[in-house]
Amino acid sequence: MKSWSEITHYAGFDWAKNHHAVVVVDGLGQIVADFQIEHTGEGWKQWREQVAALGQGLAACVETSQGVVVEQLLESGVTVYPVSPVSAKGYRERKVPSGNKTDRLDAWSLADALRIDGQGWKALAKEDPLVAELRLLCRDEVALIEERTALINQLQSALHEYYPAALEAFEDWTLPSAWAFVEAFEDWTLPSAWAFVEAFPMPQALQMAGKRKWEKFLHSHKLARPQTYEKRMEIFARAAEFASGQALTRAKSRLALARSRMLRTLQNQIEAYRAEIEKLFAQHPDHDLFGSLPGAGPKIAPRLLGEIGSDRARFEDVTGLQCMAGTAPVSYQSGQIHKVYLRRHCSKPLRHTVHLWANLSRQSCPWAAVYYEALRQRGKSHASALRCLGQRWLKILWRMWQRGTRYDPELHARNQIKHGSWVLKIQPS
Repeated sequence: MKSWSEITHYAGFDWAKNHHAVVVVDGLGQIVADFQIEHTGEGWKQWREQVAALGQGLAACVETSQGVVVEQLLESGVTVYPVSPVSAKGYRERKVPSGNKTDRLDAWSLADALRIDGQGWKALAKEDPLVAELRLLCRDEVALIEERTALINQLQSALHEYYPAALEAFEDWTLPSAWAFVEAFEDWTLPSAWAFVEAFPMPQALQMAGKRKWEKFLHSHKLARPQTYEKRMEIFARAAEFASGQALTRAKSRLALARSRMLRTLQNQIEAYRAEIEKLFAQHPDHDLFGSLPGAGPKIAPRLLGEIGSDRARFEDVTGLQCMAGTAPVSYQSGQIHKVYLRRHCSKPLRHTVHLWANLSRQSCPWAAVYYEALRQRGKSHASALRCLGQRWLKILWRMWQRGTRYDPELHARNQIKHGSWVLKIQPS
């Protein structure tokens, strides 16, 4: 990565799925190269030949910060400056106010924007391969979990058509009614719920199985809890009272079986991902740092490490990290008008991870629980209160990250006392 003073040529790189448009300008803004390459081995060979002809002082502006395009640019020795899609649109409108848009115009506007404004931008550095793999695995794991959620919804929809007793049997009746659906959904993420559908795919099959097989199923799947055992047996006994037509039952039971088997296969892959993520996370030097965060646990901690990384120069201060995580609000001020908005342009995976972490931290960190409740009493919504809590946690995490130290609750308590935190006034002693 070269310093700004070493850069002599500025490339705008408009990337696409199959081809990429490239425009290169010199220090005076004159176009010195204008070409297009295919997204193939031969195309990238052509790119490297063009780079060699332009010398060593080339920087490229591209509308992404990761992926195979960025990897190829970095491998060719080019200093890469990423821009957001919103900024790229603004630069194009600045150069072409008429509204015309082509790949070449996009590349030219990016190249000239880099020449004019690039001295204030931050170039990408080559990423630690371990962190990059961990981040990608964590994101793919989340995608698989989302697929599992969709399959569970589809399974429940099929059961609702012909087998409501199966849905009722896996609710938790010990919770308030407001939480019943949440707990019922969580029960359906367990393989025992899918095994029930596989063992008794329709109400008639459950009725014919009889009490001894019901008991055997509950005991073999560790579902014979005193608070739910009798209730489930009662539901099983009257499962056939609601009987759909034969055609509907046969068709939907086949769909429910298919969804259950798909869920089992998908769950095996999620578990394999989890094992690999834990293996990579344990190999990273910051394992103990992120693992010490209250509420992070074995799932959230690797996601935080993968999204934040290990390059301490990436964020000059905590504000950069908070903005990327979407916890820092956006302020709008014009004359006497002053508004504050939710930050939309941020790293969505990091925002989601910080949201989950802030929520889980309330269970293991007293001050976090008190802080959240105080915000709720002041009228903030659940999501807003968690964003505020996440903002506070990121300030702590950034300091730990810079120093390379684990979370110390006693040190945090001393800092609260030292700075007179208002949380101390409402926190029970």
